[in-house]
This record gives sequence, structure tokens and C-alpha cells, in this order.
Amino acid sequence: MVSISHVVEDLVKHRPYLSESLAAGIINVSSLARQLQPSVEKILMREVNTGAIVMALNRLAPYLQVRDQVQLNKLLSSMGDIILRSNLCDYTFKNSPTLLDCHVEVLKHLSKNDEIFYTMVQGVFETNLVISATMEHWISEFFRNEICLFEQRGLSSVTLKLPKGNSVQAGFYYTIMKELSWEGINLTEVISSTNEFTVVVDNALIDKTFAVLKNIGKK
Repeated sequence: MVSISHVVEDLVKHRPYLSESLAAGIINVSSLARQLQPSVEKILMREVNTGAIVMALNRLAPYLQVRDQVQLNKLLSSMGDIILRSNLCDYTFKNSPTLLDCHVEVLKHLSKNDEIFYTMVQGVFETNLVISATMEHWISEFFRNEICLFEQRGLSSVTLKLPKGNSVQAGFYYTIMKELSWEGINLTEVISSTNEFTVVVDNALIDKTFAVLKNIGKK
């Protein structure tokens, strides 16, 4: 039989902002209990007293505090190298039957120069690429018959090498994005793979971005 405590824990742990606030003791537990009550009752298929949810939350808070320190903070503090790149351009093109051919031309050119920064992400309706400004002429040439939806120059990137286990740790990316947001850093693009995480920002924000990401695991 599923208990109230188990249901409350499951609801909280899937909402990192609630988990963080509860662990820090900065949330009104009674108000949170009332907010969670309909969900708890729906899962248990019976009426649940608000006081029982409050008790479950109070028992959960110390556990969350320990879990965050042991798991999340351990991952954040074990991040690898930080790589900075400057003088980047950002392009977004509308998807078309010939767009991949354009990328092939770019890759052929890049094979002669491994110092060029280049990422490509294909969405359902559009494709984004971030590339070194030295390739600007070639992008104009290779993509001259494509529809450009957006372009921006004067950008820089910060790439983090991520520790193993980042993809299964709830709140990992949330913590990184939260720190950047609190510092008022606007992200032009976010690019990620299994073991790398890259943010692209305006050149004017690169120093602040680097400082935030460098110290994120030291708090």
C-alpha cells in the first residue's frame, strides 16, 4: 500500500524548485501541503488530511537537504574542464530538402581546419548552427539559397565537461540554469550532448558567465 509520505516525496522530488526550497526551509509548509493535497488525494484515491501532508513534508525536508549535498553537489563539484571560445556567429535556417547538402559543404571545409568552432542542431522545422566568425563568408556562400530565420554576431561560448551520472540526477541542469538566471545572464543558445554542456552568450557577458560556471560547484 502506498503511503502519504511516499506520494508526497514523489511529487516533491520531481519539482526541483520545491525540493530546493523545502530543504532550505524557505517555503511555507502549510501552503505547500494545501497545494499538493488534490494531487495526493488523486493518487491515493481517498481524502487526505492536510495535517498528514504537513507531517510528511516536515519529515522529508532533512532528507532532501542531505540528498542534495551528497548527490547533486558532488556532481557539480566534479565537473571537468571549462572551454571558452569567442568570435562566434549564430544562424537559424528553415529546414529544406537541400539544407543537409549545405552542411556537408561546411564539414568538407572544416576538415581542413580543426580550430573552427561548429555545432549544428536540427529541429522539426528549423536548423541552428553556431560557428566561428571566420566562416561567415562561407556560410553566406554555402547557404545562399536557404531561408535564414535568424542570425547574430559577436557571441562567445562556454563549454563544460560534465561528470558521469549527470543525465540521471534530477535538478542537475536546473541548478546550472538557475545560477545563470540569477546573475541576469541571457543565453542566446544552449547546446548539450551526453558529456558536454555549452552556453552561447553575447561577448559582453562572457566574463560573468565563466565566473558563474567556474564557481558553481564550490558553493
